[in-house]
Amino acid sequence: MIKQISIILLCFVLITSCKKEDNTPKIPEISLVSISPTTLVQFEEPVNIVIGYKDLDGDLGFENPDSFALQIKDNRLEDPDWYHVPPLSPIGSNVSIQGELDIQISSLFLLGNGSEEQTSFTIKMVDRAGNWSQEIMTPQLIIKDSL
Repeated sequence: MIKQISIILLCFVLITSCKKEDNTPKIPEISLVSISPTTLVQFEEPVNIVIGYKDLDGDLGFENPDSFALQIKDNRLEDPDWYHVPPLSPIGSNVSIQGELDIQISSLFLLGNGSEEQTSFTIKMVDRAGNWSQEIMTPQLIIKDSL
């Protein structure tokens, strides 16, 4: 009887201690923390954006400076700009990370003939496994010819 209970307990321990491999992709998450200024004179000042990031396996950023992890699109234009982000945790560490990333965009300028335009930015990130974050959009910015 004790031998049967021991075998049952051993089987229970073995079954409950086995972990199933989690193969779901670990998608990075980003959020907008801040953007400033929201009204600016063309060619005079950069736009500063702070985004929050969170990644369960810590594979955000690339060692190679020619590899780009951050995509920022001026919504007045068709094509986005790409930015290099260095690794945000040691390569191969597979740890959950979160933090903030400061981005500075060179001074904006008017595309048309008017004295004022509005735009916003659409931002997303890709990790080393090729998983894309969701897109976030900034509030509208006003670009003026002069104040």
